[in-house]
Amino acid sequence: MGPYEIAQRLNVSRQRFQQLARYPTFPKPYQELRGMKVWLAEDIEQWIKEYRQPRPADEDSLG
Repeated sequence: MGPYEIAQRLNVSRQRFQQLARYPTFPKPYQELRGMKVWLAEDIEQWIKEYRQPRPADEDSLG
């Protein structure tokens, strides 16, 4: 997964993804291709399970 796909998966901006990628707990890139880092999807999914809290449901969607 590239930065764009990860940002979409996390539902964050690219800038916020860059901040998250600096966290010590964030997975290290699998490889760097022509200046772009890529991550293994399973590493990202595992990180989401461990470190991302579920977002509360919208009040509009309740009831």
